[in-house]
Amino acid sequence: MTPAGPRPRLAPLFGLAWRESRSTRRKLLLYMSAISLGVAALVAIDSFAGNITRSVREQSRALVGGDIVFSTRAWTPAADSVLEEFRARGATITRQTSFASMAYAPRTNTTRLANVRAVGPGYPLYGTITTRPAGQWERLRQGRNVLLDPSLMMGLDARPGDTISIGYLTFEVLGALDQVPGDPGIAGAMAPRLFMAEEHMAGTRLLITGSRGDFEAYARLESGSPDDLVKDLRPRLDTAQLRARTIRQQESNITEGIQELSNFLGLVGIIALLLGGVGVASGVNAWVMRKIDTVAVLRCLGATTRQVMVIYITQAAAMGLLGAAFGAALGVGIQFLLPGAIGDVLPVEVQVRLEPRAIGMGMLLGLWIALAFALRPLLALRRVSPLQALRKGDDGGRARRWWRDPPLVLVNVLVALSVVGLSATRAENPEELFAFSGGIAGALLALTASAAVLTFAARRMIRAGWPYVVRQGVANLYRPGNQTRSVVLSLGFGAFLVTTLYLVQSNLLATFRQAEFNARGNLVFFDIQGDQMPGIDSIVAAQRHEYVARVPIITMRVAALNGRPVAEILADSTRRREGSWAFRREYRSTYRRDVTASEKVLAGTWFGDRPTAPGGTRQVSMETEVATSLGAALGDTITWDVQGIKVPTVITSLREVNWQRFELNFFAVFEPEALAGAPETYAAMLVAPGDSAVAALQRDVVRRYPNVASLDLSLVKRTVAEISQRATTAIRFLAIFSLAMGVPVLFSAVSATRRDRVREGVLLKTLGATRRQITRILFSEYALLGILGSLAGMVLSFGGAWLLLRFVFERPFEPAFLEAGTIAGLLLLLTVSIGLLAGRDVFRETPMAALREQ
Repeated sequence: MTPAGPRPRLAPLFGLAWRESRSTRRKLLLYMSAISLGVAALVAIDSFAGNITRSVREQSRALVGGDIVFSTRAWTPAADSVLEEFRARGATITRQTSFASMAYAPRTNTTRLANVRAVGPGYPLYGTITTRPAGQWERLRQGRNVLLDPSLMMGLDARPGDTISIGYLTFEVLGALDQVPGDPGIAGAMAPRLFMAEEHMAGTRLLITGSRGDFEAYARLESGSPDDLVKDLRPRLDTAQLRARTIRQQESNITEGIQELSNFLGLVGIIALLLGGVGVASGVNAWVMRKIDTVAVLRCLGATTRQVMVIYITQAAAMGLLGAAFGAALGVGIQFLLPGAIGDVLPVEVQVRLEPRAIGMGMLLGLWIALAFALRPLLALRRVSPLQALRKGDDGGRARRWWRDPPLVLVNVLVALSVVGLSATRAENPEELFAFSGGIAGALLALTASAAVLTFAARRMIRAGWPYVVRQGVANLYRPGNQTRSVVLSLGFGAFLVTTLYLVQSNLLATFRQAEFNARGNLVFFDIQGDQMPGIDSIVAAQRHEYVARVPIITMRVAALNGRPVAEILADSTRRREGSWAFRREYRSTYRRDVTASEKVLAGTWFGDRPTAPGGTRQVSMETEVATSLGAALGDTITWDVQGIKVPTVITSLREVNWQRFELNFFAVFEPEALAGAPETYAAMLVAPGDSAVAALQRDVVRRYPNVASLDLSLVKRTVAEISQRATTAIRFLAIFSLAMGVPVLFSAVSATRRDRVREGVLLKTLGATRRQITRILFSEYALLGILGSLAGMVLSFGGAWLLLRFVFERPFEPAFLEAGTIAGLLLLLTVSIGLLAGRDVFRETPMAALREQ
């Protein structure tokens, strides 16, 4: 063994590494490029997330409307008094009331549902509203004027100077809104905005008993902390039933709203890097096999093991850095394309800028993963002895088991820690970290076991009666120098990660697919007063349409749970805060005897089967999720505040509601006797075939009853379809991207034993084998490898996708067998194609060259 000698100087070794790499620089760079796609995904995702976070921070005040936002059910003297207190502390206050109403254009005889915004002086406190024609916002308060979203202008076929009716008033159209702070983008397509001055709101007579409106006020502070000010006045806010949200809370809500998107994209980045690492390991292993002769010559010339390792680790690091740099550049390019793809569904206008931190972190992680996964095959160079320059069969002594080789153990630990560390950059809690890392480890162990089983089975199942080419291909699975473990690990792991990614994508978009479109009707009327229902019945009958459902709606709030007042429950510091929304919200409930098709009773007895609850208390059926948020169970009592009247009820059943169906669904459903005599409005769903029939019915109803609003579900369907189409396009892109990541991994795995396959093929050719026979031998081997690897990966992916959806995204899992099988088939085809492609050199190399290698 060559003595270690004095510590080598690095500069000459770096120069030698550069010169020695000339012969295989292109090959090594090709292997290292497997990491490029992973780095590209990370840089694009982190850069875009950074762009969104910065945009939210910069636009948050304009997006929210103020430093503090107040909301209430209705303005009361107590609420007005609190706002005056804020004014006294130097705050500027403006108000906005929003509600849904039908807009009717007499000139074009068309109607359209609009989100009416009645705003006070000084609105907006932050940001600027621009219009077309320009300068019309300043004229809004100079008369009965309105400004419309462009989609509403087109829907009504209106133009500046036209008049439109809102409720019982007529307004002049000044123009279209061009840019509004907090622009909802595609979300405004179903109910586009219409702005008017708040002093005209009462004249419309639209906010009457049972009508639903959102009452908000915005405050801009000259100095001080919004959070501190809200904290000081919290008792008065609670007394006045004013809910206050500060800019910091709203920023958190906005960023939390896009967290699921970030989590999903982060998953793509992790998978891309791990696939890149597997590709690097397989490729560097093939590269090391080609370097054995060169290393043996270097050892003959006096190079130490340490010097050899420095030379080749330097080459791997340099090529890894180049691969990471290329990936970072590609990621920056993708980053600039993302806003155009999904910008319309984001709550802010994203300003795309370079994110140095994301670029640097992506390159650093890419280089680290490339080196960590490359070190293990590079350690094989330690065992190359000078004698191998003369005797190619000499392997420098029998290799020790990995657990008896401290450097190899250290590298294995480093790889494992790298996977855990990479997972930690995306996991939000230890449970997610453990689940992801454990899933990766479990998949690798299962695939290793699968490869061992295949090797064992190939040796036992081969039969003398099989065709020679099949026997030869199967025997390659267990002969010395076989590639069974490397290909099954690489292919199976790639199939596992790619299919898991696709299954998660598919399940996350299940909401959109289910919504396209599951409703019995295509038109909904709401805010119908009781005395208006007969008139609407006559209009519907005259146009020969049919009701799908017609239900009464009563507004209410929870007053007490099991005799404990809501104020006391909310003040309890020991209870969980996640369910507070269920106590604070206003419920729009109904009563009926029957269970509808969109719901299912999970527990208890529907009150239609039991007319009276024990003790004579009226019965209510609760949706399971809202009951959980309230902390209520079967047999608990809920006292409702039904517009000032206390109504005690007992929960006799819990329901699961399919909210994906566009039906008239409710959190709370009462037995009819419980709400007898309560003020109520109605909602009705019906079928009106064709856009013209829908438009005619909407027009006739709004002419006669201006307060009645309607929603064209066909428009909702088209809007949801548009969103779904964009999401589906993203899925296809990511699926193709994922499969593209698998190509260099498979190529690297097959290349690891390419020279052995070429040598065997040339020798068979020398012995008289034809091109067809050699091709069939390669096909038999790679088909078996592909079948096992892709199927094992597919089976493991179902478990991986279930774990991710259950514990990370908190979504139900629906297996997509056809899609997963298609991915497995594509990876099998890739495996066979790459294997046969790598075997082309069999027909190029001469027998003499193959014999000389021996």
